[in-house]
Formats: sequence, structure tokens, C-alpha cells
Amino acid sequence: MTEESRPAERADATGRGTKPPAMVAENLKEQLYATLTVMAVTLGLTRAEHLSHGSAALAVTATALGLWLATVIADQQAHNVVYGALARGAELRRLLYVSGPLLGCALTPLLLIGLSALGALSLTAALYTSTWLGAAALFVWGCAGGLRMGASRLAAVVVGLLDLGVGAVVVVIKLASGH
Repeated sequence: MTEESRPAERADATGRGTKPPAMVAENLKEQLYATLTVMAVTLGLTRAEHLSHGSAALAVTATALGLWLATVIADQQAHNVVYGALARGAELRRLLYVSGPLLGCALTPLLLIGLSALGALSLTAALYTSTWLGAAALFVWGCAGGLRMGASRLAAVVVGLLDLGVGAVVVVIKLASGH
């Protein structure tokens, strides 16, 4: 698909652009992936001995930055192979919008690590809280997806619990493989 044939942003009633559903879905996919990865990192950090606030913040930042850079480089390389040029203009903005959550996934853990550094809670509590907030996000996204598909509230909760379970399995696999 060429840049010209991709669905463009549409203007809503306020005149601002709205993203095509496929782009929003890609963005959410990256958010889910980043959430799972950061959950594994923060949970893994709780097992580290003599962990400082700085090293915890560095690990979370490096994870998010590494995920983002890998995605941007891979997307640019794929675009170059398929279209014979690097993504520019609208296509580059799409790429950055879609990959943005990979950087944003670090915000909550970094905020909690910062609060811990200020003495509001222990570093271990901050890391566990970050992991639990990620798990809660998975549950909420699952429930929202269930409701969006027309499920009853009870069925949506079941979908949320299933997403939470899948997320737990992914985190355990990532931890077991040393991530």
C-alpha cells in the first residue's frame, strides 16, 4: 500500500483529525506488548539484590527505549524494503504514533520509582505496584474489548480475566527466559 493509498486521518466534528481504526488497533497492540514487557522487567527487578532507585529507573528506561528503537528501526527497514524509501511525512507520523506507547509504558514505573526515591514507598513496593497496575490495564483492556464486541458485562469480565491470565503466562515466560 502506498502512502497515498493508506487511510488518512479523518476530521471529526471539531475539525481535529481522528485516527483510522487500524492505526488505533496497531497503537493498542504496541501498548499491550509494552505493558507485558515492562511488567516482566519490574517484576524481575523485585528479585534483584541491592537494587538502587537509579538502576531500577535505568532498567525500565532502557527497556522502553530499546523496544521503541527496535520497532522504529524494523518499521523503517520494512518500509524501505517494500517501498524503496524510508517512511516520511504522514507515513512517518503513523509509525511514530503506533510506536509511541513503547516509550509511554515507562511512565508509570518511573513515577513510582521516583515516589519511592522520595520515601513515599519502598522500591520493592513501587515495582510490585507498577506490575499490578500493568495487570489491571490488561484486565480493563480485555473488558473493554469484550464490551466493544457486544458481550454482556459478565462475559466482558471473563474476557478481561482471560486477558489477565494470558498476560500472566507471558510474564512468567519472559521471567523464566531471563527477561
